[in-house]
Amino acid sequence: MNRLTAVAAMVAGLGLQPLDAGNSEAPAPVPSTASLASVPVKEVTVFKDGHAFVLHEGEAPISDGSVILDNLPAPVIGTFWPYSADPRAKLRSVTAARRTVLVPRTALSISELLDANVGAKVLVREKDVSYAATIHAVPARAKPDPIPSLASSSADDARALPPNSAVVKGSIVLLETEDGVKAVPIDRIQDVTFRTAPRESAAVEESRGLLTLRLDWPGGEPPKTTRVGMVYLQKGLRWIPSYKVTVDGQGSAAVRLQATILNELTDLTNATVHLVVGVPKFAFEETTDPMALQQAAARLSSYFKRDARTAYAFSNAIMTQQARMTETRSARDSDALAGEDALLSDEALNEDLYIFTLQRVTLRKGERMVVPVAEFSLPYQDVYTLEIPVSPPPEVFRRVSSEQQAELARLFRAPKVQHKLRLHNTGPHPLTTAPALILRGERVLAQGMMTYTSRGAKSDLDTTTAVNVLVRKDERETGRVPNALNWQGSAYARIDQAGTIRLTNAAGRSIELEVTRFVLGTADKALPDGSAEQLNAMEDGRVALSAETPSWWGWYSWPWWWTHVNPMGRLRWTVRLQEGQSAELTYAWHYFWS
Repeated sequence: MNRLTAVAAMVAGLGLQPLDAGNSEAPAPVPSTASLASVPVKEVTVFKDGHAFVLHEGEAPISDGSVILDNLPAPVIGTFWPYSADPRAKLRSVTAARRTVLVPRTALSISELLDANVGAKVLVREKDVSYAATIHAVPARAKPDPIPSLASSSADDARALPPNSAVVKGSIVLLETEDGVKAVPIDRIQDVTFRTAPRESAAVEESRGLLTLRLDWPGGEPPKTTRVGMVYLQKGLRWIPSYKVTVDGQGSAAVRLQATILNELTDLTNATVHLVVGVPKFAFEETTDPMALQQAAARLSSYFKRDARTAYAFSNAIMTQQARMTETRSARDSDALAGEDALLSDEALNEDLYIFTLQRVTLRKGERMVVPVAEFSLPYQDVYTLEIPVSPPPEVFRRVSSEQQAELARLFRAPKVQHKLRLHNTGPHPLTTAPALILRGERVLAQGMMTYTSRGAKSDLDTTTAVNVLVRKDERETGRVPNALNWQGSAYARIDQAGTIRLTNAAGRSIELEVTRFVLGTADKALPDGSAEQLNAMEDGRVALSAETPSWWGWYSWPWWWTHVNPMGRLRWTVRLQEGQSAELTYAWHYFWS
């Protein structure tokens, strides 16, 4: 991907009127401002972990050669880059500061209504006295403010505070009557009747963060408006993929991808939205840029929390989710990876990102939407797999309690065959990690987890437990040789084990069955036509265990020498069984014990 595009917006200017605070001279006009949140969004690039890379660019009003924006973003530190999009202007600096502003708010008291309607003719009632008057002023005075004040509002009738000041309002109102200007305590007024419809909003003080873009105009005087922009990365917009896989029973699967988009960042109006498969490394994602002028990031829903169930389950952030070109991954691997930390490996950092682009998306802040993304057909194969998990050596078995022994017996008594769909990704783009609803025609078969699968690779999608494929496993000790191994001055006995796996196909059709048996020791042979191989006890063996750590693993304190003398073994068979046919698989393995 050449670049990441994002949110673009048009900024509309707001005119500001000076505030008459009862002084003889009105304050000097203050710069016009534009609201970053009120402009339409052009593009946004959305990642599955909740981050969005945004671009704002549009027209904004100029005052004294500068552009002032309110409603600051809260970007990740190091990702905030403002710029001038006008070739006639050069960006000199950007300043963020919190200023006191007056913004219009609905008047909720007589005092606020009087303040909002200076000059209006009214009928005032004080207890038993009523009289006609004109609202002359609600006295107020400026007070020193260590933070420079500036007016900013989203309404055209906002009134600016005097520069370098804030306002202290009095408790009286000046009313112009036939006898002169009368000062009346506001709390003595019982009601006010306006001769004409009053203005229902009043200006109130509010502290806001403002962004001032100072521009140089070497070519002459600046125009009334100019184009400015900024790019930044911020959390608050996320997409969650999901698949619907409809199989025809003949080896073809219709695959549909849809996206659920969660927007807690900003309004989108006819925006171009880029949905990214994969999550790049954001080294400082937990640190907010100082330009945001806020102590803590905005509170988002649970879908954006790092420890949420869906936070990284569908992120593709872990490269081990990817199916290799010659192998497939089991659903067991997916379940384990769903809860892992999101720290990326070096491989993941170099992973290319794939983008789906949606046009004309309208989604307000706080809304969610589901939108179709892609539809394609993939070939598939019905596969039956049996994975017999690692069981502890008899020496460990005898060292646990009777209740734990009963639990082990239950776990290993009846292993189950899983029916899976093996999808061959011949489509135009990779498959991303997501829940997948599996149907045959209009009938629901199951829901599984699609794992990341690059183009040309294969991936297994779980459907159901094949209860009509019967499994029986027996294992026994066949020999014990004392002092069979001497390592670093210690003698170890060799214990030989032999096992039998009997399979019976009662599924009513011919099936191909892949059988895998892991052992804590050396795999010697797998008959008939099976393979026996050793895994690296410090690497592959640990990966095999971490995919689904056995519940009994922590019941025993493993001796320090265990992994030095015992590798992890794996035995494999591929068996085709006709309807009603049975097969018997035999194997042998051994381990060493002190």
